[in-house]
Parts: sequence; C-alpha cells; structure tokens
Amino acid sequence: MELPKGKLIAIGGNEDKGSEQEPCVEQKNNINFFELQILSRILLEIKGHQNSHVEVITTASSIPEEVGEAYIAAFGKLGNKRVKLMHIKNREDARNPEYIERIRNCDGVMFTGGNQLRLSTIFGGTEILKILHKRYCHEDFVIAGTSAGAMAMSNTMIYQGSSAGALLKGEVKITTGLAFIKDVIIDSHFDKRGRFGRVAQAVAANPGCIGIGLGEDTGVLIIESRFLEVIGSTHVTIVDGHEMLHSNIAELQEGCPISIENLKVHILTKGNCYDLHKRKFIKETSMAK
Repeated sequence: MELPKGKLIAIGGNEDKGSEQEPCVEQKNNINFFELQILSRILLEIKGHQNSHVEVITTASSIPEEVGEAYIAAFGKLGNKRVKLMHIKNREDARNPEYIERIRNCDGVMFTGGNQLRLSTIFGGTEILKILHKRYCHEDFVIAGTSAGAMAMSNTMIYQGSSAGALLKGEVKITTGLAFIKDVIIDSHFDKRGRFGRVAQAVAANPGCIGIGLGEDTGVLIIESRFLEVIGSTHVTIVDGHEMLHSNIAELQEGCPISIENLKVHILTKGNCYDLHKRKFIKETSMAK
C-alpha cells in the first residue's frame, strides 16, 4: 500500500471550546493559546517556512469567530500573516465553491477544538474531505488539529463518554471519524480529564486499534501514517490492545464494569517516538530508527 506523503499533527488541546460537559470538570471560556511552540512546529512542517498559507477550520467550535480570531493572533505572533478562517457551520457551507478552491490551494489546514461529531457529520462524504484525503496521500501536505480536531483524524472516533463511567460498558460512544489514519483511536485532554478509561474501553472493543492519549499542550507528529513523534510539554499515552488476552466486554449488559487482561501501556514525552506498525517505543528523536 502506498504510504501517505503528508503529515498529521494531533494536539491534546487546552480548554474544550464547546464540547460536551463532564461532571466535575470546569469548563473554561477563555482562549489560551498555550501551544505557540506547537503552532511554530506546524509552520515548520508546512513547507518549512513561517509564511505558509494555512486554513483554520472552526467547524467543531461553538464560538467559531472568537476561536478563529485567537488563532489569527497566535499565528501572527509567529510572523505568519497568511492564515485564513473557514467558518463552515453546516453541510451547505461545506459545498461552498470558494472554500473548496481554497482547500485545493492552501499549504495546510488546522481543525480547531469543540465537538468532534460536528466534524464527522458536516464533512463526511463532501468534496472538501475528498480533496484533503487526496492531498494528504499524494502531497507534502499538513493536516493539524487540536482537541476535537485531533480526535476526528482517525477512522475510529470517540464522540462521547464521561471519564467517571468510562469503564462501564456502553458509556464510551464511538463512530467513524474523518479517517486520515486507520487503526488508531485518539483522545485529548488525556491527563487533565482522567480519560485513560475511555481509551481502555475503546481499545478493548477495537483491539486492532492503538489508543493515543494526548496530554494538554502536547501533540504528535505522524508521518507515513506510521511514525509518531511527541511534541510539546507533557505526556502522550499509548494504549496497545494487540496482545490482550481477555476482555468481558462482548458478554456484558450495558452499564456493567468491564475487565481487560494484558493491556500494554507506554508513556512518551517530547522527543520520544513510536512505530504504530511494529507497536514499538523508540526513545530517540529520529523516527527512522
């Protein structure tokens, strides 16, 4: 199978900017662009220069104008004045010929945070998504996303599930994401929100997938849909169910506690890498090793 020439950059986010409420989790309304270092890395990966044409897609957010302007300001601090906003709020907007043409001509895109189900339901089957897939597969094209924008990158996507009940069958809801990468499940705000249980249940139900838990102010650069490098200041957690020996999830009724045997976990920090095909931790920065 031909390897994609493009790159994915999935970021763990900071505040939710509009996703579902969770018990005991304070929802913040301020836009704090903590990830300036990560945004700088995005610009570095997009053609290697700061003045690349980046389209910021605010579809997931419930406050798209505010979030979009904050990204304009954040990228502006890094010297980039060619960032444009796409406030695509419904499927009719996604068919706008102007937006389609801009996706054909930009150097990379950035999906903001919010509600990942909005991304899958608004972009699924659209010309914009087809163009993004084509460019990612055949060009040196970067697709970045934070929070919901990161979670929607995979074929299998968590769209709902409280942390407190995550190890009860049926509490974690899964659907099809934007499918830029297969056989992974991405979750964001991982350490701050205590989301290990969400990924554990998702992997137990889909042991062919590798769970990627992104800490806040932290992300992963994925090349060739295989080699993952950690960027940012905290942790990335890998949850591997390939060698799982037992799980009772198939036999349980909804709401019952699940059990899992031999779930493998790795904790990665900045510069650590992981081979998604070989399921191997790599401590060096070089992803080719």
